[in-house]
Amino acid sequence: MHLYKKVKKVGLVALGCLVFVLPPALCFAASGESPWMVRVRALGIFPDDSSSTFTLNGAAISGETDVDNAYTLDLDISYFFTPNLAVELTLAYAEHDVKANSTPLGNLDIGSLDLLPPTLTLQYHFLPTNAFRPYVGAGFSYVLIPDEDPGNALSIDYDDGQVGLALQVGFDYFFNKNWCLTVDVKKVWVDVDVTVQVAPGAYVDTTVDVDPWLIGIGVGYRF
Repeated sequence: MHLYKKVKKVGLVALGCLVFVLPPALCFAASGESPWMVRVRALGIFPDDSSSTFTLNGAAISGETDVDNAYTLDLDISYFFTPNLAVELTLAYAEHDVKANSTPLGNLDIGSLDLLPPTLTLQYHFLPTNAFRPYVGAGFSYVLIPDEDPGNALSIDYDDGQVGLALQVGFDYFFNKNWCLTVDVKKVWVDVDVTVQVAPGAYVDTTVDVDPWLIGIGVGYRF
């Protein structure tokens, strides 16, 4: 049931985005023009991680988190309101190993988490008729954690459903009317609360500031 609720959240987010962009898209379709574009990229996710104060059964202790890098693919769907203005929905799925270092209990393996953060940004494209088309964007990322692994801990509970700010810069380089090379860099600020049972009756709590850089390169197709 827990996984079902998370999948349901993903569906609701995607449905909300479709409701947002579908009416104007139908108008473009009626006029014979398509405002749609899709991109697929190889993606590196590089957390700029830190953490708030750790607590052990409510008492403050020292420690710091370490979230490892991840490599995956991302898919984005863009809709252009005008030649310059577009909205982009980016989807990616990645697994990150997490450690808690320098705690009174030593360095702790606190398992791994799978992140599925749909990111919605509003973009401005500077040179929409050129082969080289740079853009900037800003929006939000919604953190979903479909799965988590306690590693060496007895149990672990990551709290998803957080919303973070996202900024981006990138460019598309068109080889012809439809196909392009695409390079994209995003910075996302997201926090995840976690509770770890490290021993019977011993619970460590912290907030992990993941704050990743997302760097991708791939291909795009403008319909």
